[in-house]
This record gives sequence, C-alpha cells and structure tokens, in this order.
Amino acid sequence: MPSDLKKLSGSICALATPFRADALDLDAFGRLVDWQLAGGTQALVVAGSTGEAHALEADEFERLLTFAVSRVAGRVPVLAGTGTANTRKTIAATRRAQACGADAALVVTPYYVRPTQDGLVRHFSEVADHGGLPVVLYNVPSRTGCDMLPATVGRLAHHAGI
Repeated sequence: MPSDLKKLSGSICALATPFRADALDLDAFGRLVDWQLAGGTQALVVAGSTGEAHALEADEFERLLTFAVSRVAGRVPVLAGTGTANTRKTIAATRRAQACGADAALVVTPYYVRPTQDGLVRHFSEVADHGGLPVVLYNVPSRTGCDMLPATVGRLAHHAGI
C-alpha cells in the first residue's frame, strides 16, 4: 500500500455522478472534480455507495473512474466505490477499479446479507488480498443493515492491505 494512503484524513469528498438525460455528464463531473480540488479536498470518492455505485452500468463506472483519474492527475488519491453484497463481485469490481487507475477501493459492508463480524473480517480480507487495491473500510449501518463493530475494525486494521 502506498504510504500516502495510510494517512488518508481530512476532507474526502464522495462526488455525485451527474447525468444528462440518460447519459453521464462528464463535463459537469469534471467541474465537480475541479471545484473539490480547488477547495482543498485530500481525496475523492468516485461511485460511492449513495446508490450510484449500484445504479451505474459497468461501462459507466469505468468511464467515470477513468475520467476522474485523468482529471485528478495524481494531485490527490482517487477512491472507487467497489463494495457489493458479494465478495467475489466486490473483488471483480475492485480489480476493474485498479485497471482504471484508482488508488484505493472504498468498500462498504455487505448489504442485505448481514454477515457476522467474523464474516466481515473474511470479506474485507479477501477483497484486500485479491482485489489489487488498498481497501478503505466503509461502515454505514443505516444503509446496509450491517454494523461493523470497533473490535472488528481493530482486527482488520492489522491487515497490510486495509
């Protein structure tokens, strides 16, 4: 894991994904990226878990992420929302994000299936071991129905890829 990703802090903005009719509006998205960078954000999240990651088609996800990585041009880390309810699908999405140039994956707790705390450790460890990107844990129990407890975060914090 790049040492600068171990120090993620401050403003990490999850960007909205603008659309025009039924297509991505990359011009508007570019303006959002530029505005956040000018405001001093320390990292950007593309296709976060506010519904967009689940609503985007695979080609839309890849175009959006590739565009963001190009626009940011290394000024701040770009995190890709890759979490799903399925470990194998999360690994596949994380690998796609790596291929698009993302610096890390923002991985939400699996929604709907409500895994145990041991299941969460296995899920996040598998993604970190096989996804090809550093993993940032994302816990939003009101949206996923799954709460990652502090002790579980403590166990996962020892993993080199998290």
